[in-house]
Amino acid sequence: MQPLIKPAKLNPGDKVAAVSLSWGGPGVLPARYQAGKRQLEVAFGVQVVEMPHTLADPDWLHAHPQARAEDLMGAFCDPQVLAIFSTIGGDDSIRTLPYLNLEVMQANPKIFMGYSDSTVTHLACLKAGLGSFYGPSIMAGFGENAGLFPYMANSVRKTLFDSQPIGWLSPNTEGWTDELMDWGDPKNQSIPRKRHTCTGWNFLQGQGQHSGRLMGGCIEVLDWLRGTDFWPTDEQWNGAVLFLETSEEAPSPQAVKRMLRALAAVDALRRISALLVGRPGGQVPPEKFAEYDQAILDVLVEEEGLTEIPIVTNMDFGHSDPMLVLPYGAQIRIDCDAQQLEITENAVCD
Repeated sequence: MQPLIKPAKLNPGDKVAAVSLSWGGPGVLPARYQAGKRQLEVAFGVQVVEMPHTLADPDWLHAHPQARAEDLMGAFCDPQVLAIFSTIGGDDSIRTLPYLNLEVMQANPKIFMGYSDSTVTHLACLKAGLGSFYGPSIMAGFGENAGLFPYMANSVRKTLFDSQPIGWLSPNTEGWTDELMDWGDPKNQSIPRKRHTCTGWNFLQGQGQHSGRLMGGCIEVLDWLRGTDFWPTDEQWNGAVLFLETSEEAPSPQAVKRMLRALAAVDALRRISALLVGRPGGQVPPEKFAEYDQAILDVLVEEEGLTEIPIVTNMDFGHSDPMLVLPYGAQIRIDCDAQQLEITENAVCD
């Protein structure tokens, strides 16, 4: 993959546009959206602004993907907006693709961040040659019950607010959670979610040091984009460090195996230099994690014979909190022997 355009870093006082590119969550659960907006503004000193349809009725938003795309394009065009954050995921950002203007995105590089269904928009940024950021959304992440997780906040600050090389990535040690609490009940906003004990990242295989540029997202959403004009090119797959995670719908190990086989069938897996996998999403019991690891090994090692590439699982990104921010296109080095990961360059510029 060739280097991607790096957007300017964020500073306190900058404007961040909130966009609803899929599900109209802010219109359904305004208190949760406002909690995320407030915690984002207080923690980082930014000013969150809504686009014309950010808070629209969810049924109207569903029926008008062009309006959602117009919000995104409007945010890219607005010189006062320095970054664009997704409000929440969903399942139909793919319907915005016909209305995006990649030339506008490329000519107005700025930070875009989101995860889950935002994988669609990340691939649009990739096609435009623009680096983007796989990380928290306003309602899920910045809206965390009882305040932001320090692990997530530190990753946001290091990745988006600092133009120095990002450096070493460390596993979360403060406990992780996928507990579901009703966002519609205001009392829950002040109740911390229950956490599981952290057991570190799992280096399934690999020796020595390997490097490549980060690319990936939610495996189910990525699977929807196969065959579209937004699928990564062979050049972008070549040598990439692919990161994958599963959604809150908790696809089974067998479903993950099938989606990995699809990646193998389009000759993607043989081109990558490493695979990073987030902790399974969707309240999967920790005792079941090994089944997902085995599904990955079944495809990459037993079926495809990829015995040399590093595979690291149970990482802190995706549908598990707190989450890392992973910058698309940034060079990452994996030291399998020391079991360490380092992003060796900056993701934003001065």
